Amino acid sequence: MKILYLETSSKNCSVAVSDHDKLLCICEEVSENYKQSESLHTYVEWALEGAGIPLSEIEAVSLGKGPGSYTGLRIGAASAKGFCYGLKVPLVAVNSLESMIDPFLGQNYDLIVPLIDARRMEVYTAVYDGQTGKEISVTEAKILNETSFEELKDKKVLFVGDGARKAKEVIHLPLAIFKDDVFPSAQYLVKKTLEKLENKEFEDIAYFEPFYLKDFHGVKKKQ
Repeated sequence: MKILYLETSSKNCSVAVSDHDKLLCICEEVSENYKQSESLHTYVEWALEGAGIPLSEIEAVSLGKGPGSYTGLRIGAASAKGFCYGLKVPLVAVNSLESMIDPFLGQNYDLIVPLIDARRMEVYTAVYDGQTGKEISVTEAKILNETSFEELKDKKVLFVGDGARKAKEVIHLPLAIFKDDVFPSAQYLVKKTLEKLENKEFEDIAYFEPFYLKDFHGVKKKQ
């Protein structure tokens, strides 16, 4: 099965193509200016060209559904829906935080905590088992302070994401490691996407909305 992956929830505009679990091509760029609107469809063209397959052969579309940039998520969702409608293929959506932990699973960490920078001292985060990737605590918007994650002080924790930069300033856990150059990436959606496709966990294309998360915290959506 040939699958197109879109991840637009962060400063990393990322597109990948796989044939089942074999990654064929990845096109992505981290930009402080969020280039999704101008770059996404160009990256789709490049990724398909690099993979050596036409768009017509894509059999499913996978989207990093957030949380993250409101505008980036809207652009990604609109594009994913458009491809699915046009190609008549299913849409799969994966939590963007899960793509951040994938490359670090099975290493010497008890827990992996992705941190997507929101605003001021706020981050989007969750806690995952460092070996299995199992979700330990649910995705939330969290205000960082000196007591954040103190319940993890006896664990070897890897904090990943652009939010790790400000977390390092206030969180002082003895076994913590911070890696702030990690962003959600389309190439790490593959494993979870295949699981969802096998279980037929498809999104309703007409009614699908990205995981904005901020709406659950009293922030009104822009019209």
